Amino acid sequence: MTHPPALAKERLGEVVSANSTTFVAQCYELYGSPPLGGLVQAGNPPIFGVVCEVRTEPLDPSRPVLARGETAADEEEVYRDNPQINRLLTTRFDALVVGYRAEEMYHHRLPPFPPRVHSFVYSCPQDEAGIFAEDLGFLRILARGGGQASEEAIGAAVQWVSAACPDPFSFQVRAGRVLAAELSGDLPRLNAILRRIES
Repeated sequence: MTHPPALAKERLGEVVSANSTTFVAQCYELYGSPPLGGLVQAGNPPIFGVVCEVRTEPLDPSRPVLARGETAADEEEVYRDNPQINRLLTTRFDALVVGYRAEEMYHHRLPPFPPRVHSFVYSCPQDEAGIFAEDLGFLRILARGGGQASEEAIGAAVQWVSAACPDPFSFQVRAGRVLAAELSGDLPRLNAILRRIES
């Protein structure tokens, strides 16, 4: 499958840790992560990943977060009165690798190497997401990811990608069939994913 012309992409952050199956990205903006289930790409040529976990945590693990809003009228006031918060916290997300692009083709399998640390991480434009997802091989990788991809993350990924397709309902039906084949031996997990897709 050939790739489309270059499209505008939003740079979200950088890879701070990576292995063959997952990478962790640190966001440039606090709370600036893509949503659970969103499709992102890292490196050049791009490696595609599905967001499976998002967290906000102290930059320095030895300095725990302390409550600061006892007398504040609202949450915004907490941030206004404590501007240092943005320098003490960071938002990171984990992405499960579901494919890559090489030699003008999309491949729905693990790449030969993970993305390099400090590779830029971009949101995947919906046009490209729709083309990438024409082959549902990425769902097989998600379904086989075990605990790396929760039922919520898989269902959210199907919803996110279906929004990029000309016929979202048809895509969701196709995705449900692929997942049913992959998870035929784990009906509770399959049913949890299907409920998430339908919600």
